[in-house]
Amino acid sequence: MILRIDRLKREQLRLNQKVSIKKLKKRVRYIAGVDVARNQRRLFGAVVVLKFPELEVLEYTWAHAVEKLPYIPGYLSFREIPVILRAYKKLKKKPDLILVDGQGIAHPRRFGLATHLGVLLGVPTIGCAKSHLFGDYKLPGIKRGAFEFLKVNEEMIGLVLRTRDGVKPLFISPGHLVELEDCQNFVLGSAIKYRIPEPLRIAHMLATKKARGFDV
Repeated sequence: MILRIDRLKREQLRLNQKVSIKKLKKRVRYIAGVDVARNQRRLFGAVVVLKFPELEVLEYTWAHAVEKLPYIPGYLSFREIPVILRAYKKLKKKPDLILVDGQGIAHPRRFGLATHLGVLLGVPTIGCAKSHLFGDYKLPGIKRGAFEFLKVNEEMIGLVLRTRDGVKPLFISPGHLVELEDCQNFVLGSAIKYRIPEPLRIAHMLATKKARGFDV
């Protein structure tokens, strides 16, 4: 296991050299959500593409694969990337931006699932996690849109963002080819009714449905 983790770490550090955090210049007409569910030793990846800002579902795909790597904290992307890519390749309409249920650069090696996916696809990505992994923060105010920066030694690596009044905040960080302001704008712009942005909420429902319906 130690040798495997060392190999994964080296791969993260190698790919991290390709990460670009910069302002998103292209107009976003299609926004996607990506999520993965698990049943026994199988993973179910779902990708949903919505029109933006209308948030009308245009297309969805899914795929499943045998789990080849156990859950290792900090290395989740290596377990989930293969099934996500399998689902993504089925899309006819490719998105301009992808929201990922996971971390972006708010990660010990600045290489969470959203960053890994963005680098491999060459597509702008935003990490949108429900729980904290890395960095220091204060809780934001209770109103929708309130935020505090997620920091490491004064370096701003993400946002702790309230998407609904009085609900738990989300931990948002750039994945690839976006910056913090983009993260704030597109997460709030797609979280119109629930705590979770609509592309991710629908992708989660699809992945969960496929996992639950799988006959082991």
